[in-house]
Amino acid sequence: MERRTLAPRPGWQRTVEAQGLIYPLTRHPDNSFRPYWDESACYVFTLPEVEALEETVEELHRMCLAAADHIVATGRFADLGITDPRVARAVAESWHRRAELPSVYGRFDLRYDGTGPAKLLEYNADTPTSLVEAASPQWFWMEECFPGADQWNSLHERLVDAWRRQAPLLPPGSPLHFAHTSDDETGEDLMTVAYLKETAEQAGLDTDWISMEEIGWDSLSGRFVDNGLRFIRSIFKLYPWEWMTTDPFADHLLDTLDNGGGTGTTLWIEPAWKMLLSNKALLAVLWELYPDHPNLLPAHLDGPRDLATTTGYVAKPLHGREGAGVTVHRPGDGGPPVRDEPCCYQALAPLPAFDGNHVVLGAWIVGGEAAGLGIRESSGLITDQYARFLPHVIL
Repeated sequence: MERRTLAPRPGWQRTVEAQGLIYPLTRHPDNSFRPYWDESACYVFTLPEVEALEETVEELHRMCLAAADHIVATGRFADLGITDPRVARAVAESWHRRAELPSVYGRFDLRYDGTGPAKLLEYNADTPTSLVEAASPQWFWMEECFPGADQWNSLHERLVDAWRRQAPLLPPGSPLHFAHTSDDETGEDLMTVAYLKETAEQAGLDTDWISMEEIGWDSLSGRFVDNGLRFIRSIFKLYPWEWMTTDPFADHLLDTLDNGGGTGTTLWIEPAWKMLLSNKALLAVLWELYPDHPNLLPAHLDGPRDLATTTGYVAKPLHGREGAGVTVHRPGDGGPPVRDEPCCYQALAPLPAFDGNHVVLGAWIVGGEAAGLGIRESSGLITDQYARFLPHVIL
């Protein structure tokens, strides 16, 4: 694994925008715009490195499923901040009937520098983004800049295949709706959903479009409806389950949730059991079940324990995105060791720095199989909303 400096292509911004990346720039706190898609450098891997990472990702996915099963079997929902009994029952039922429920994709964030085993930082299993840039512009960049090379990227084909294989699980006779939140200002959520909708259409599915804010409730029938007053029988949402179960329509959601078995009237994708995997508490459960596993970092829920004086630790809110609320504590740092909000306390493993840039690997899984790689760089140890996406190639 190495970082190579390159000359960006002339007109690169227009090129990636035409390929679906309509958010190639990021506004920074000083109101300046800087590249989010950054092709002034790329990462180069060998094929054996990528094959080893693929095996790691699929093993981690199997371990996460075993951890989810453990959480349900032992009733440890409170450790995940799931304290509403109705929500816990819905998640448990969804888990038990998971074979009847469509589930498409997720993204592992890994620490890796090419010299040792990859370490799991977190699993974005419910609403992962950075999909468009990983699947499309990155591939076309490789074909133009490194013709004849390869890339860890079978995302598009695997997504189409996943929709095709899971089509029999969808309610017949109605479109699969795709929903994003209109609060998204960058266009990232919009284009992620649009891209997933496109892959579903290529799989032969009938689809429709709606924003979360446009979803209506028909009090006469007791069902969710779209803006054409049609019943919503199945819907993919880029909207976190922890928001859905606390929003004003949460009671309607739980009353009508289709968890398989012929019950409920609305099937949601990703399914409710993904709440078990998209929660940072999963990291601590994994460490309990697989202590000293080479691809895991020590993690605890009741505080940093000895991490405060040995490796240092990172405090992560159970629910958080793009580094929000994450704090880094080096060994011996002063201050209160335990925060008021529920957190997972994970051993500090500083992101590797290449030419002063801190890098995290986003390894995609589709249909339970490793499917591709996206790489983000940040100026600091926390990969936040100002991170940059860099393409990669296998040479």
